[in-house]
Amino acid sequence: MQTPTNITFRSMDASPAVEQAVADWCDRLEHTYGRIGHCSVVIELPHRRHRHGKTFHVRIELALADRTIAVSRDPGHDHAHEDVYVALGDAFRAARRQLQDYARIRRGDVKLHA
Repeated sequence: MQTPTNITFRSMDASPAVEQAVADWCDRLEHTYGRIGHCSVVIELPHRRHRHGKTFHVRIELALADRTIAVSRDPGHDHAHEDVYVALGDAFRAARRQLQDYARIRRGDVKLHA
């Protein structure tokens, strides 16, 4: 992994396994677009919703040459996001889709309106 990555845990303890999962996802993003300047990931476990369980919120920011891609996953009432790995996967897949769109535009595969 060549992209510098900053991982922040809020309202929860840091976990080496989660940090490794983030590193693996960042490696996958590098295969999609190799010129990512910096990746910042915030994993938050809000302490509300006592009746619905605690769901993880994940925010990702990718710094590119001329743009920043930001993804925020607020699961709402999705109980699947009670697992941190599912929440990470959803957020990184959304970031990958945005990164693929950006790469297509940079290559000139998509024509933009002038």
